[in-house]
Amino acid sequence: MLPPGIVFGLDRDESWWRQYLDYLGQLAHGNLGLSFTFFPSPVSEVIGSALPWTVALVGITTIISFFLGTGLGVVAGWRRGSWVDGLLPVTTFLSSVPYFWLGLLAIYLLAGPDSFFPSSGGYDSAYVPAWDMYFIPSAIKHSLLPALTILLSSVSGWILSMRNMMVTVAAEDYITVAHAKGLSERRVALSYAARNALLPNIAGFALSLGFIVGGTLLVEIVFSYPGLGFQLFQAVGAKDYPLMQGIFLIITISVLIANLLADIAYLALDPRTRREA
Repeated sequence: MLPPGIVFGLDRDESWWRQYLDYLGQLAHGNLGLSFTFFPSPVSEVIGSALPWTVALVGITTIISFFLGTGLGVVAGWRRGSWVDGLLPVTTFLSSVPYFWLGLLAIYLLAGPDSFFPSSGGYDSAYVPAWDMYFIPSAIKHSLLPALTILLSSVSGWILSMRNMMVTVAAEDYITVAHAKGLSERRVALSYAARNALLPNIAGFALSLGFIVGGTLLVEIVFSYPGLGFQLFQAVGAKDYPLMQGIFLIITISVLIANLLADIAYLALDPRTRREA
């Protein structure tokens, strides 16, 4: 059996720039090295096994919270004084509560020996991950509490930001002109006010999409959910540098792609960005 230094390439006596060029060459071929923690599994294989869990949990929850929070924010900002606007104190409180605290509270109140909600894990240990009628319901059941925790905390921020932007936009001159033209209240609210108020939220949503692959680290730790965030926590504890580098690389690429998508969305929503100087 080869010594660990040779297996992981730690015995190489080369200059740092030579090692860096060799790393970039391996990276171009999709080789992220071997994981210390899950040896002899490659880092790409370890990340590939955890990435779907995080994308399914955090990705779907982020998209739902964005559309739900944005829709409620439009109503709250356009119809000030309505019952939706009366939810602001509650949303302000929830937006200031950390994810992990809500997770601990959810486990304390809703999980237990006789409860429907599991307190940890991604699926029942009796099942093997597969696309069948047994594993999928178990995975959904285990994701309900983490998803509820993320949803409650994140939707509040979208409501607050969209509501404030709607209030600001409603005072603009072009909204007054739209009303003077005799346009319907619904058309003015959606086509004129909401479309312009949505632009700042698009940037925030793009960043949220970028950090989906990193997961909500503390939530995954609290629920021992087998996602990328929990895997990063394990890698830090084990000083698994190849795995940490691979996860950070995936997070960086996803943030860059998300920002590119945000720029494209800006072009579609704001005609001023398409106007030539």
